[in-house]
Amino acid sequence: MKKTLKILALVLSLCMVIGCFAACDNTADDETLTDGNVVSDGNVATDGNATAGDAADDVALDYSNIKVGFIFLHAPTDSTYDKNFMNAVEEVQATLGLSDDQVIVMSDIAESEACYEAAMDLVDQGCNIVFGDSFGHEDYLIQAAQECPDVQFCHATGDSAKVENIPNFHNAFASIYEGRFVAGIVAGMKLNEMIENGEFTAEEAKMGYVGAFPYAEVISGYTSFYLGAKSVCPTVTMEVKYTNSWFDIDAERTQAIALIESGCKLISQHADSEGAPKACEEYGVPNVAYNVNTSDMGPTTALISSKINWAPYMTYMIDCVVKGEEIAADWCGGFNEGAVELTELNTAVAAEGTQEAIDAAIEAFKNGELHVYDTATFTVNGEVLTSYLADVQPDAAYEGDTEVIIDGYFAESEFRSAPYFNIIIDGITAVVEG
Repeated sequence: MKKTLKILALVLSLCMVIGCFAACDNTADDETLTDGNVVSDGNVATDGNATAGDAADDVALDYSNIKVGFIFLHAPTDSTYDKNFMNAVEEVQATLGLSDDQVIVMSDIAESEACYEAAMDLVDQGCNIVFGDSFGHEDYLIQAAQECPDVQFCHATGDSAKVENIPNFHNAFASIYEGRFVAGIVAGMKLNEMIENGEFTAEEAKMGYVGAFPYAEVISGYTSFYLGAKSVCPTVTMEVKYTNSWFDIDAERTQAIALIESGCKLISQHADSEGAPKACEEYGVPNVAYNVNTSDMGPTTALISSKINWAPYMTYMIDCVVKGEEIAADWCGGFNEGAVELTELNTAVAAEGTQEAIDAAIEAFKNGELHVYDTATFTVNGEVLTSYLADVQPDAAYEGDTEVIIDGYFAESEFRSAPYFNIIIDGITAVVEG
């Protein structure tokens, strides 16, 4: 009898252990399926090891036969945009243990035939993967991908992979508009502090924004920044000036100064140089930057920066090749994947309680409780937006083809990773000059 009881007890114990492992496995699967913002053919998909070191089998992966080539629009030493990519390359190289011979970076590659030539050069040097960092590189990478089917071509910020249907060409982006919204909260709280200190009235709470081009990517970015600020400072307005260049130190400085002189109390930007942050420090105007921490160039004015961390995607694309798995045609990561980040808050400049507000907003995005473009929070020509056909499928006509108002919000990045929000909402003035 005792022997029977012992056997029964052993069986029950084994069942409990097996059940525990099964429960752990199911939980992991559920988290992967619902975690974040990975877009694949218009649907939320699994992230495919989007972050380095997350999966247990990462330890066993053999990276010895991988060689990756990177094409940058500018030199990382000159451009905050390209420096952000370079930081990610260095992080991934260190994390995966890649040698210097396995990583090739080509900088100052224009959005021209030079990109195609650089891509083919990287293929000739034995690269398994070629990655381009600028929107204008896309057509040339597509050309190279068609000619080199055994090499994977990955492209940041592009919008054509899903419709081109080229097996070895892939787009990637991040839901950076969520990061800009949080940065907008930082800005709005600073405006509130300045109002409370009597520096200006609530009706004079006007921000300026230096934008590169009047593209959807830029419009999506400055709109989300504005909505973040408006969520805590309801009277805020914003004026946008474009430079018509991704990188032009003089133009970015000039436009920042023009905005300050027009009455803007705080400046942000979607442009790639130090022009605007340095102008803000010179004029003593708070600044919210992009891609890198600018507190060293604006110690008394820099608040925070939103940025895309490209390391999770770079790790993901490399892991896919090593494992022999398909890279998603259209990948988009968010806060959950570590693809959207904010730099360290400059507490010497920020308003009291700002870090707590940042943490709360990020948690709300991670939980899916917060939507940047909630149609209850903005109007267009005085009207609530109830329907909008966005240009999701790229074509020469640039006509709206997809309904993107879903459940009371504009569904950015849910039908394509690259932004397609291109609406000028009330409270923002954006004039294209020239």
